[in-house]
Amino acid sequence: MIKKMKDYIVKGKKVSIGLEDSKKTWKISARSEQMEVHFCSMPARYSGLKEYLSGNYPQCDVTLIYEAGFKGFGLYDKLTADGFNCIVTPPNRVTQEKDSRVKTDKIDARRLATVLENNDYKVCAVPDKERREDRQLSRVMIQVQQEITRTKNRIRKFFDFHDYAEAFPAGDWKELQYAAVRETELSEPLKVTLDAYFSIIDKLKELRKELHRKVMALAKKDRYKEAVRIISSVCGVGKLTAIRLVLEWGEDLGERFHSGKKLACFSGLTQSEYSTGDRVRKGRITRQGRGYIRAWLIQCAWQCIKRDPAMLEAFQRIAKNAASRKKAIVAIARKMVVRIWTCVHHKQEYVVGVVE
Repeated sequence: MIKKMKDYIVKGKKVSIGLEDSKKTWKISARSEQMEVHFCSMPARYSGLKEYLSGNYPQCDVTLIYEAGFKGFGLYDKLTADGFNCIVTPPNRVTQEKDSRVKTDKIDARRLATVLENNDYKVCAVPDKERREDRQLSRVMIQVQQEITRTKNRIRKFFDFHDYAEAFPAGDWKELQYAAVRETELSEPLKVTLDAYFSIIDKLKELRKELHRKVMALAKKDRYKEAVRIISSVCGVGKLTAIRLVLEWGEDLGERFHSGKKLACFSGLTQSEYSTGDRVRKGRITRQGRGYIRAWLIQCAWQCIKRDPAMLEAFQRIAKNAASRKKAIVAIARKMVVRIWTCVHHKQEYVVGVVE
């Protein structure tokens, strides 16, 4: 069957291959001229996939598509290095039937092959290996901070559980409160437990400090330093946030995003809308993309309105019309993203607005 397919059906033609990735097996669907010419399952090993593509489609224009997932972009690197056309697509942007209630790896592989053949897909921007590895430092910093927060929450719950709630009331504790509870007189088992919690926090803080130093050193890299300089010129954006945004978005925003609005949409700061006929429904922001990037931007927006009179005037106007400071600061964060894109694209530093 494979020999017949190779010699008579797809020889010299365009072949679209959908690959459904999983830990142990890969499901592969190959389509050509609006029909499926082959379907198979194989162990999740690149050597077997390379042999399959080279042996079965030697004189064909082959393009393979798979969804970005838990394995990152290693498969993309290997395929492109060996000369194969490869597309990585965002999982949430793959089209499918609205009434579909069945999902299997076989169906997913065939759907990927179909959208590729019909040119009905979105491309996921694949960072080069250097930026992916540099970016990992920033992302580990986030994970370390999350572990610090979790351990602090455990300490508060620890005191609640052992009936110390009156001495240490609920709420967000400051560092002085944590320092005070560290010296609390407790029985030996509880004291050992509390010391273990604080030992974890101390080690995590040291690790966070080291990661911070490493990330800040990346800001001086030749490929990043120009973009970092321009982004950090925006009111409210420090160098740490600037290098982390560069690592997430890339140093050439104009090449990846056609406009500042596209970047704001990518960041999930665009207002959602569901309109049909004469009915117009607008909702909250889309929240697509990574939440921690939006958190950075909103923190920067609070600082921006303190330093830029034009942004402060916009914040006050939006807050009055929307009757919500939270909605207003999200709108300012979106404006700031558009301005960041403009500054980086035109290689110009930010200019503080003036209200006349």
